[in-house]
This record gives sequence, C-alpha cells and structure tokens, in this order.
Amino acid sequence: MLYGYIGKMLFVNLTDKSYEVRELTEDLAKNFLGGYGIGARVLYDEMPANCDAFDEKSMFGIVTGPMNGTNALFGGRYTVVSKSPVTGGWNDANSGGYFSPKLKASGFDAVFVNGISSEPVYIFIDDGKVEIRDAKHLWGLTSIALEEQLEAECGKDIKSAFIGPAGENLSLYAAVMNDGHRAAGRGGTGAVMGSKKLKAIVCRGTHKTPVFDQDKLTEVNRSIIEHMNGEGKWAKESFGTYGTAGIYLGSVLTNDASIKNWSGTAETDYPEEEAFKCSGQAMDPQFKTEKYNCANCPLGCGAIYEVKDGPWPLAHTTRPEYETLGAWGSQMANSNVESIIMCNELCNEYGFDTISMGASVAWAMDCYENGVLSKEELDGIDLSWGNGEAIVEMAYKICRNEGVGKILALGTQKAADKFGKGHEYLVVANGIEEPQHDSRLAFHLARTYQFDPTPGRHVKGQGRRMHEAGKEDDFTLTGYGDMLGVVNTEIQNTSGACSFIGMCTPNENTNFDQINAITGFNYSSGDIIHLGLRIFNMRHAFNVREGFRRADYKLSNRFVKSDPPFSGPIAGVVVDTEMLADNFFNAIGWTSDAVPSEDALRVLGGLDDVKNDIYPQE
Repeated sequence: MLYGYIGKMLFVNLTDKSYEVRELTEDLAKNFLGGYGIGARVLYDEMPANCDAFDEKSMFGIVTGPMNGTNALFGGRYTVVSKSPVTGGWNDANSGGYFSPKLKASGFDAVFVNGISSEPVYIFIDDGKVEIRDAKHLWGLTSIALEEQLEAECGKDIKSAFIGPAGENLSLYAAVMNDGHRAAGRGGTGAVMGSKKLKAIVCRGTHKTPVFDQDKLTEVNRSIIEHMNGEGKWAKESFGTYGTAGIYLGSVLTNDASIKNWSGTAETDYPEEEAFKCSGQAMDPQFKTEKYNCANCPLGCGAIYEVKDGPWPLAHTTRPEYETLGAWGSQMANSNVESIIMCNELCNEYGFDTISMGASVAWAMDCYENGVLSKEELDGIDLSWGNGEAIVEMAYKICRNEGVGKILALGTQKAADKFGKGHEYLVVANGIEEPQHDSRLAFHLARTYQFDPTPGRHVKGQGRRMHEAGKEDDFTLTGYGDMLGVVNTEIQNTSGACSFIGMCTPNENTNFDQINAITGFNYSSGDIIHLGLRIFNMRHAFNVREGFRRADYKLSNRFVKSDPPFSGPIAGVVVDTEMLADNFFNAIGWTSDAVPSEDALRVLGGLDDVKNDIYPQE
C-alpha cells in the first residue's frame, strides 16, 4: 500500500474528450513527494519543450500532497502547475480551503489536463467516475454564483477548483479559485485553464487517504497544539485574530511593503496614521462578522467582513490578506479602506491575482503621475496617488476587460510593451510583479525573486531574515543558509502544508515528522536535503529545457536599489545580486550560468533523464 496517497492520477485530453487513469508509483511519490514536485516531473515528461502556454499540447495540473486528506494539522493546501504565460517558464501556485482533501476523496492524487475543448466544459469526478460536462451556461459566471450553480447540478457535498471571467478572457494574472474566494493566484495558470475552455474541476467522493502511523501523527499533532498554547501562543493570538492583515502596519513602517510603487517611504509618503486605517487591528472592529479556517487548521487566519456603509457596501466578503492590503493600499498611497475591500472582492469574484492586478494599477498610477500616461489614455480616470474612487473604477475596467482595463489585464510588463512606454516604472522579476516584501530589507529575497524557478515569490526559498535593515548574516550570504531555506520550503509546499506551519510548530523538523508518520518513507535528515534539492532542480530543469540561462533572469532596479534616494530603513541600500547568485549556485552545485552540474544531478538521484538532456552522452 502507498501510504499518504490514493495512488492514482487522472490525465484528461479535452480535444477528444478522452481520459486515462495512471498509477502513482512509489518511486514518483518518494522522489518528488507531491504538489509541484510531482507536477514538475510529470510536465517535464509530458509537455514538449518550447510549447506555448496556450498551445493544445500545453498541460496544466492540480496536484495534492501526502498531508492532504489526513488529519495532519496545517495540511490543507493543493498546487496548480503549468507553463506561465507571463514568464514563459515554469509556474506553480497553491491555495488553501477544502478542495485538496476533496480531490483525494474523489479518487485521485492529481489531475493533469491538455488539449483544447471546442466549447466550455467542466470535469466532474465523482468517487472515481469521470465525466466531461457542458459548461456553456457557466461561462461568464463569477466565483460565488458559479459555486452555487455547480452545487445545484452536482450536489452540496462537492468542492471545485475553477476560473472566473479573468481566466476566460486570458488575463495573464488570472487565478485558479476554490472555496469561494481562495486563490492559487500567481503566474497566470487560470489563463492556461481558460485557454482550454475548462471552467472547473468538480470533486466528490469517499476515498480515504491511508496513514502509515496514525499514533505518531496524533502525537505530532498534539505537540503542535501544546506549542500553540505555550511558547508559540504569540502566533495564535496574532495571526489567529487578525490573519496576515495584522502585519500590515509594521510592514509599512519598516518599508517592507511597497509604498508608491516601491519608490516612496512611510516617513514622507504614507504616514502611520494612514497605514493604521488599513490594518487588521483597525478593520476588524469595523467589519469582522466571523472567522474561518482551512482544512485541518488550528489557527484560523481567515475572516468574513460586512461593509454596511459607503459607496461599496458588501454583505459578505473576505478580509483582505496582507499582500492585498499592500498591493491596493500603501503601493498606491491609498488609505481608503473600503476601496481596498471592494477591490479585493472584485479580484476574488472575477478570479484575478490581487498582487499583480494591484501592481498593474499602481504602475499605471506611477506613469500617470509622471506624465507618461495621460488621462485620456486611462479612459478619463484621474489615477492620482491615493484616489480610492479612481482605483475602484480602474479595477472594474480590468474585471470587465474593457478599454484600458484590457491592456492592464496583461500585467505591467506587457502593458508597458503595448503602450510602448513606462518601462522605467516596472517592478518585475522576469516579467512578473513583486510581492509585498522588499528585497532591499532581506537580501535573500532578491535571489529568490530572481532565480527561483517560479520567480517573484516570497513563499519560496525562505532563508534567514535580516538582523537589521539591509544586512544579513554571513551564513545566508554564503549561499548555504539560502540552500537550507530552499529545502524547507520545497518540502513544506509539496507536502500540502501551509506556510504558517513554520511559526506554529515546536521546531523545524515537525513537518518532516508529519511526512514520515503519514508515508512511512522514513526520510533521514540527509534524505530530506536531497529531496528538497531534487524537487527544486526538477522545477528548474523545466526552465533550462526552455533555454533559460543566467542572463535571462532579470530584476527591475527597484528590487535592489534605493533609487530615487530614500530616508528610513532602506536608505542607500544596494543589493549585490551577482554575489548572492554566485554563492547560491556554488552551494547547490550549479554552474555560473545557472545550469545544474552533472555531478549535482547524479548525487541527487532520480534525475538521470534531466542529466542526459543537459549533458548528452557521446
């Protein structure tokens, strides 16, 4: 028996409406664990090199991890994988909620889809039975309305992963949504799903995920609860009360969050009293009606809001996450909290990544303020800093795919290309917009944003944070601390765990203990390092095969230089990205051109075909 897994993967071709069930082998599970580990292995094998993201042969997948479907605490996240229509390279994004255990209960660990349907369809997986159903009547529906209709057709006991109008219109930052307003948001996989005319994957079932040592898993769960009620109580009290919105004020004041499209400071452009209005501490007393948890989560960082007054009343909406607050708040010098909540609602209902959509509006603001884009080019909208009404109006334009909104739906890089100007105001990593954590404060983020196989993500490669603004410890700068950060997050993400597991558990081995208890693989500490680096190299191999080399991984200046001059925490900071890259490549066994060495691939194991592709045998 394969513990921690159902043991089956579903492959669907939408061109001819055929499907195939394949075994998930022990070797595949043990060598790549789950999530984007298995996803990268499968897409490398199944998808032709240099295939356009929207091509018929392009493939996307939804993949669970061994923690999903068990009672492992913090084990509620699944991963979507595809080629990114933004970067032209590897893409993955994950989401919480309750879809991941339902997918496994339906009888599969993963679903992979290629081909293009001639008409909109959805896939219904009912306890192992697969149907491809007509979805013409669902095309155009937004998140909540879609879920209500799917429940009416398939039953109340379903869960779905789906796209909104953003994916249908091929917005390059369209998300894959689930559980109403949960989002696998980044990199445009929602557009890949939309290009295939696939509206949703709907799951129902009774399959159970077997656990190798339930007593051991129960013991690990108990240690987590004890820690959260003791030494780790701070995380429970902070994130369990305010969610990620609780860190917004502190992040603004330290300049971790973007201010004026990464060109401003809290001291001069977004004072504390304005930032506080948009913090969880200020919003919750005004709007919070209830909290919610994802599957098997003892923390519960989510909340439901009600906005009773003002121009954008909402009876039931989700509290904006920190990244959304930064993107639609400080990044635009906007302290109109109701406008931020409304833009969060629009992104979630239409299926957009809040980070990239907010950055696209902020880029347009920067261009407008500097005379690069005129009011006429912005459809008559006065997109000045902090204008909450104009921000909401522009968000509607993007959601409706009309006028200038259709251009901004492409993201900042391609919008600048379309306009033929404004490139100096871009803040992108290989074409994708930066998340709300400044690499000028934590240098390792610059390496992560630039050279992670999925660029521009703060939830990858989490090495040690700065000791003080703009300075990191020598261990991180040598590359070895960065390497261990990669290992930890690769395994966390592919196991199906939430990022909060690192803050709410007794020690850094807790996640590994969960995995061993569930799978019985009995990974040693050395095995764990090899596993994490094998997964990392598998994702990177996808990019190497696409022709990516060191020079192709680019960061905008505002990632690494405090230019124009800054006061405050990041004054005068310049990040030495070349040194960070050299040290990291040396630590993990890559060449100076960002290609895994033959020796490194041999030592990691399970990558012989990748080694032979990069280094053909004579």
